[in-house]
Amino acid sequence: MAANEKIEEGLELVPKFDKDGLVTAVAQDAATGQVLMVAYMNAEALELTLRTGQAVYFSRSRTKLWRKGEESGHTQKIERVLVDCDQDCLILKVRVDQGQCHVGYQSCFYRAVKAGSTTELERIAEKVYDPKQAYKK
Repeated sequence: MAANEKIEEGLELVPKFDKDGLVTAVAQDAATGQVLMVAYMNAEALELTLRTGQAVYFSRSRTKLWRKGEESGHTQKIERVLVDCDQDCLILKVRVDQGQCHVGYQSCFYRAVKAGSTTELERIAEKVYDPKQAYKK
């Protein structure tokens, strides 16, 4: 089996990390299908996620592992991990208790480009928790 065929058709997890050692990870609510957030994982974060069943990411801004919910308490329980054809992107089907966005929304995708505009956004969701309470630790 050729190298590309092994990655594209094979049954071995061989993630294609980028030049910074990261792979894109999209968290999706397993119950509703709503996309919650997009983050990144390094090899250690992916291994910990698969081993523990709890989402662990790599924070590019803090350059360290980030266990989802370590500050807010809003964790992500892994139901399933989907791998795309090139193994350079993952979808994490997760079970969540409440809002996942650090500013208080269920999803980080709480705004949309306003119809007919190229520069304006509109809110398409309401806050589901108070981030000042969740992050007061």
